[in-house]
Amino acid sequence: MMRGEVVAVNTSPERGQLKRPVEEGRFIENFGLENDGHGGDWERQVSLLALEDIEEAARQHNLQVKPGDFAENITTRGLELWSLPVGTRLKIGKEAILEVTQFGKEKHESVVTRTLGVSLIPDAGLFARVIRGGTVRAGDAIEVLD
Repeated sequence: MMRGEVVAVNTSPERGQLKRPVEEGRFIENFGLENDGHGGDWERQVSLLALEDIEEAARQHNLQVKPGDFAENITTRGLELWSLPVGTRLKIGKEAILEVTQFGKEKHESVVTRTLGVSLIPDAGLFARVIRGGTVRAGDAIEVLD
């Protein structure tokens, strides 16, 4: 079974803002993260980005960055996000289940590119829908269910 861990949970009240780490988040079924501007009834409720990709971008572009700076909701470690096909289910923490809906997205001018000069979500980010809600915090396990 493939496993990883949650490094950080990041939210912002509105779209188009950098996200900030929060101590704990709550996934809401068919919405996303509570109090996050990207929540709603659509395919990109939650974004995930690997810490390994953040660290590589920091090295390549000489950036001082932390989780949330690339506008991802969940910063992961130890899970090859790029290898997970659409439809894969992920268990996060004790109860939450997400389903992968999309890998990457179209590139566009964003707060991330304006702030950092580079964006990772278009090439390395993963999007998911919340199938079952639950609490999530840094240190929680992420397990690939299928």
